[in-house]
Amino acid sequence: MRKLDFASLQVRDLEVSKAFYTEKLGFEPSEMSNQYACVFKYNKGEASFAIRTPINNIDGKELGVGTSLWFAVDEKIEDLQKHLTEKDVAILGTINNTPFGKTLMVKDPDGYVVTFLEPISAS
Repeated sequence: MRKLDFASLQVRDLEVSKAFYTEKLGFEPSEMSNQYACVFKYNKGEASFAIRTPINNIDGKELGVGTSLWFAVDEKIEDLQKHLTEKDVAILGTINNTPFGKTLMVKDPDGYVVTFLEPISAS
C-alpha cells in the first residue's frame, strides 16, 4: 500500500458538519454527494474526502480522537488563519513551522482535526 485514495469521516449530524466544511472552511461539495454523505473537493479539486452518516452506532462514542486530515493550501497560512478567525472557527494553537511547511490546525464539530499546510515550496 502506498497511497491513500479517499477518506470518509462518520459524523453525528450531516447538515451541521456540511455547513462547517462549506461555510467556514470553504470546501466545495461534489456532485457525488447524496442523502447519506457529502463528498468534498478542495484546493482546486485535488483533494477529495467525505463526511457521512454513521455506518455503525456512534452514540456515546468520542469521535475524532487520533484523526487528522491534512490539506495543502495555495494561500499564505497567515491569510487563512485570519479568514478562519473571522468565521469563528476553533483554531488549535498557533501556526507551526514543520519540516513540510507551515501548518494550522482546526477542529470540526465532531472533534476531527483538520490541518492546513502551506508547503515549503509555496513559502
